[in-house]
Amino acid sequence: MKVRWAKDPQPHDYPAAASYLTLLGSRVDAEGLVDALAGTPIVYHPAKDLLRASRLGLLAVDDPSVAKDLKRISKGKQLSPVLLLRGNLLGVPLEILDGYHRVCASYHLSENTLVSAQIISLDDVPTV
Repeated sequence: MKVRWAKDPQPHDYPAAASYLTLLGSRVDAEGLVDALAGTPIVYHPAKDLLRASRLGLLAVDDPSVAKDLKRISKGKQLSPVLLLRGNLLGVPLEILDGYHRVCASYHLSENTLVSAQIISLDDVPTV
């Protein structure tokens, strides 16, 4: 099986990313980051690198959302690119703003599966 990626994230992915960003801290301009994120180009990174950089564990194949994404992949349906906030070398990991389950599903196919993503850095938008 091979993951087929949609050209662009689904419109509902951006509000989900903004909702997550509001949990990270009051100084985060969630709407500004998401607006900037929407204009970034699509890039590809191996699933194993996204999990390592985010310091998140691999969700099991039987996780309901991972299983749903694996089923979509097996049917040849496209997955939405993931949305990421780039961390820094001072200990802040990469944040998966939307698409953690899609990263895990991709990893279960192969740790080297390329994951489609848009990435933004906090430096790209002023804080409030």
